[in-house]
Amino acid sequence: MHIGIASTGVYIPSQFMSAEEISSSSGIPLHVVKNKMGITKKTIPGPNDHTVQMAIWAAQNALVRGRIDPKSIDCIIYIGEEHKEYPLWTAAIKIQEEIGAFHAWGFDVSLRCSTTILALKLAKSLMLSDDSIETVLLTGGYRNGDFIDYSNERTRFMFNLGAGGAAIVLKKNHGENIVLESDIMTDGSFSEDVVVPVGGTKTPLTGELLASGAYKLDVLDPNGMKKRLELKSMQNFLQVIRHSLVKSGFSEPDISYLAILHMKKSAHDFVLHELGLLEDQSIYLHEYGHIGQLDQIISLHLAEQNGKLQKGDIVVLVSAGIGYAWGATTINWG
Repeated sequence: MHIGIASTGVYIPSQFMSAEEISSSSGIPLHVVKNKMGITKKTIPGPNDHTVQMAIWAAQNALVRGRIDPKSIDCIIYIGEEHKEYPLWTAAIKIQEEIGAFHAWGFDVSLRCSTTILALKLAKSLMLSDDSIETVLLTGGYRNGDFIDYSNERTRFMFNLGAGGAAIVLKKNHGENIVLESDIMTDGSFSEDVVVPVGGTKTPLTGELLASGAYKLDVLDPNGMKKRLELKSMQNFLQVIRHSLVKSGFSEPDISYLAILHMKKSAHDFVLHELGLLEDQSIYLHEYGHIGQLDQIISLHLAEQNGKLQKGDIVVLVSAGIGYAWGATTINWG
């Protein structure tokens, strides 16, 4: 018994923010935005590009591409962000209604930019342990760029946040694109480093706080976080990749394609070098930015469209998210 990827789908907004606009808004030199931060342009939401709506469009795209009847879906897992149309709202149930998955049940999960990896691990476990679950849809939307203040130097590493939607359909005993093993790490010492400081129960949102822009993402201890991340981040990033491979019966030389989130160019190149991979064994998302936990699906989707995936390829999806969380999933493609 195994779980396979039957289809992927994406929704990319038609509007973009250019490197020139990021430079102008932040005061960062253009060559730094393009060459160091690795952003040519990034997606931004249009007036109708709401978070869950983008997840719905991505799901519909995946169903059409995979010729999948929505009534065959048994479970929907929403993998997008909590910043969505309404607070305290279960997005998966709305998606169920909009795509016509009338025989499904759904729920939401979140692990910031590692949510897709978490959901793949969770969905596989559900499907293998429950005979009634044959088909699962993972879909989400993302527009956390709404929380970026380009004048705040402390959040500079998040100036790449974009917008979009992405989806994966999983099927039991599909026979192709087998989801193998995942590995996830979390480190609570970073749990309050990156936050939206107001709007929760500690500091409820007021008119004054809203007017001041205090509801934007911020880094409470930038120097301390940087020092601690330098000791752990890349090490943990590589560790989850290696552990996922080993648990799946493979090793680094077996990797054919790495579906990696958008990060600064030097970090992207470092990961490829450490794994012994060539530049064309991944896609650098410099024209999209960082669309959170959806980067891995978008990268996989683009790789398939561009003919980068062949039968028998070993593909690794890898993520890192504030909190901090690192995760990887190995897939035997074709």
